[in-house]
Amino acid sequence: MGNYDAIKDLHAERQTFFVRALVALIACGIAIAILVSRLVSLQVFQHADFLTRSNENRMRLVVVPPVRGLIFDRNGAVLADNVPSFVLELIPEQVDDIENTLKRLSRIVSLDNEDMERFRDRLRRTPRYRGVPIRTRLTMDEVARFEINRHDFSGVDIRAGLTRRYPLGESAAHVVGYVGGVSEEELREFGAEGYRGTTHIGKNGVERSHEVNLHGKVGAKIVETNATGRPLRDLNYDRGAPGQSLYLTVDAQLQVAAEAALGDREGAVVAIQPSSGEVLALVSKPGFDPHLFVDGIGFKTYKALNANPTKPLFNRALQGQYPPGSTIKPLMAMAGLEYAVTTEHERVFCPGYYELPGSSRKYRDWKRRGHGWMDMDRAIAESCDVYFYKLAEQLGVDRIEAMLSQFGLGSATGLDLPGEKGGLLPSRDWKRAAKREAWYPGETLNIGIGQGYMMMTPVQLAQTMALVAMRGQGYVPHIVHAEEDPLSHTMRRVAPTPVPSIETRDPRAWSEVIHALIEVTTTQGGTGYRAFHDAPYLAAGKSGSAQVAGLAQDEAAPELSSVPKHLRDHALFVAFAPVESPQIAVAVIVEHGGGGGSVAGPVVRAVIDDWLLRDADPTADADAGNAAGATVLTPAAAAATTTTTAPEGAG
Repeated sequence: MGNYDAIKDLHAERQTFFVRALVALIACGIAIAILVSRLVSLQVFQHADFLTRSNENRMRLVVVPPVRGLIFDRNGAVLADNVPSFVLELIPEQVDDIENTLKRLSRIVSLDNEDMERFRDRLRRTPRYRGVPIRTRLTMDEVARFEINRHDFSGVDIRAGLTRRYPLGESAAHVVGYVGGVSEEELREFGAEGYRGTTHIGKNGVERSHEVNLHGKVGAKIVETNATGRPLRDLNYDRGAPGQSLYLTVDAQLQVAAEAALGDREGAVVAIQPSSGEVLALVSKPGFDPHLFVDGIGFKTYKALNANPTKPLFNRALQGQYPPGSTIKPLMAMAGLEYAVTTEHERVFCPGYYELPGSSRKYRDWKRRGHGWMDMDRAIAESCDVYFYKLAEQLGVDRIEAMLSQFGLGSATGLDLPGEKGGLLPSRDWKRAAKREAWYPGETLNIGIGQGYMMMTPVQLAQTMALVAMRGQGYVPHIVHAEEDPLSHTMRRVAPTPVPSIETRDPRAWSEVIHALIEVTTTQGGTGYRAFHDAPYLAAGKSGSAQVAGLAQDEAAPELSSVPKHLRDHALFVAFAPVESPQIAVAVIVEHGGGGGSVAGPVVRAVIDDWLLRDADPTADADAGNAAGATVLTPAAAAATTTTTAPEGAG
């Protein structure tokens, strides 16, 4: 013990202990300083940032897209509604490798080439922050499989929502239109704020022209979630507002009847209620299935529709511009009476051709051997071209333009559907501007029989007949009858807009022209006699045959069967009924159909029969909602009940 105490250095041990204690103290001080500085940083300098993150973890803002408004016909038959659907969608900015994600998704959800093609097309047109549908209408099994594997697919989700359905399919597709994926251009046009969470927008038809009414107001809700993002409860819920329901002026049963009457031929039918301007039927054939566009149409399918020579996507009723042919003659007669260049009794001899003074060119009548002496009634009833060649020459192009423009020719009618064309009412100024040429007298003669540069749409043809029926009074054609608030069920009727009245020097001119139109349908030789002579109501009508290919001066008209279809005349017929109290005005065009009276006339008859005689027909389907089963009078049936005394080739 004595030796151990002798070698122990107490001073050194104290120094060592002191150093170690000092180092430990400094280390503890540094650690405490770090903790305090971090605490200050978190609690003071980053307080606002972490408070926001914390709230976001606890509350999530969820956009609630509005329920799109429904579309009904005038009787309440559903034309467009919404059905539940599960949609698999991907948000591009939240997915690192989209192609790989699609490949992995295809193992748990059925995805064919068309789905992939459609998705990639939408991907190009959709902002990266918005969800892009990959597959719609998922089955419950597919939903379950995705939910099990959800953790492997960041940025991909299943949205339970509603998808658009069109119960009548192709019927009325050109009227109702369709919805499709919303594009950036459309977001700029309609406002991105009002379309948060919305994936579809109206693309055509009423769906497009009344998009603002149908869309509704976007809602939102604040959802409380747990740390894993699972929703716990709704803290605040603004439901927004559903879109307005629209009641169209169209009658579904009449629409189906008109389509059936037109058959498989390309053409258009437009029926208007003269006293209100309401469009009762608007047919363009062939049509298309609007459901092809709802989920996004595939490239091959769209290409096939576009390449189809019958042009199913083309709305002939609004955009088809055709020479009106002899359907223009009643308006020419009005012009002749208005400017007092003729009277209803003045007669003109028709030898089968007409010559301008000082010219050897013969302007041929459709009846090569001539009609003989014609007054205004017979000239309209038998559609004598020579009578109207002379009347056009007497009037001159300026007065013709002045009268026809009062009927709205050369301008769109203002129908509340997108894409309507205005046709063409030629004039000296128009030709100088468009062709850089002067107007020639022979061109005035062509206008007199609805040929040459003159073009009209089927809607314009129906509107002119409605104006004649109402003796110059009328309304802008329109397709929406009323709007309904789906919450309060408050109905708001859409008031019709009157068109400027057609003022005439002598109002008896209307009676004279209408009398001539009655002769068309009720007298032997009238071009509408075959179709209407046994009608249980009094109809006023006019046929037309619009030339597609001209004939040489002395060339005889060939047999219709020997002419290639694409060179055959267009067949037209316009009419209104009953004459004493007009309830419907109809215009029909059958492309390359041949004679207007024999081909288009029976279609007009079938449409008017369905509208006027429906209640009298015990076999008619009284439920407009079951319009597809409506009983209609087909052209064949109509032809079978008529005799054949009217001239075949009459325009």
